[in-house]
Amino acid sequence: MLSKRGTVNALETMEEMFPEAKCELWHRNPFELLVAVILSAQCTDALVNKVTPGLFEKYTKPEDIVAVEQEQLEQDIRSIGLFRSKAKNLQKMSASLISQYGGEVPADRDELMKLAGVGRKTANVVASVAFDLPAIAVDTHVERVSKRLGICRWKDSVLEVEKTLMQKLPEEKWSISHHVLIFFGRYHCKSRNPSCPDCPLLDICREGQKRMKKRGEDAG
Repeated sequence: MLSKRGTVNALETMEEMFPEAKCELWHRNPFELLVAVILSAQCTDALVNKVTPGLFEKYTKPEDIVAVEQEQLEQDIRSIGLFRSKAKNLQKMSASLISQYGGEVPADRDELMKLAGVGRKTANVVASVAFDLPAIAVDTHVERVSKRLGICRWKDSVLEVEKTLMQKLPEEKWSISHHVLIFFGRYHCKSRNPSCPDCPLLDICREGQKRMKKRGEDAG
């Protein structure tokens, strides 16, 4: 397992590689971010970003989403995966915002998690990006990179990965580390074709070393 110092050093290297790392979901306020993150479940940010600019011209507040038939909302997000369940969750979430929070998105993660379609990852993203609260949201990229580098164990659950990262990184670095890990996983340490040969972290990456050894054996 990578030590605290090793984890911090690894994240600093990633940050040098991706100094522009930030949330790539298009949004202008907490409500739009919340909607975008819900839509991004099992879907790429790029696809969501094709839909949301037009969507947010039509639906500017929770009341707008509640006011339409679910079938209409489904049509508006049809190009996004799981559009039926997402439309249903968006309407339930919007109704809760109106009835329980005066139409405003709560900053508290536990309150966010009470909303339909909002799990721990979504709540962490909104709390961190919209309200600048320290949080680490573990998506597939964060989980993959953390396990390949040995920051956590292969068998760790998503929650265990989150807790380990929080233990090994200073709190003031949690939010930026979340974005840096995503960029590193999305654009460099990819799932199927990671850039191992030119990776500055190869010397500490157990997965990368294994892949390079196999590549050498195959070549030989």
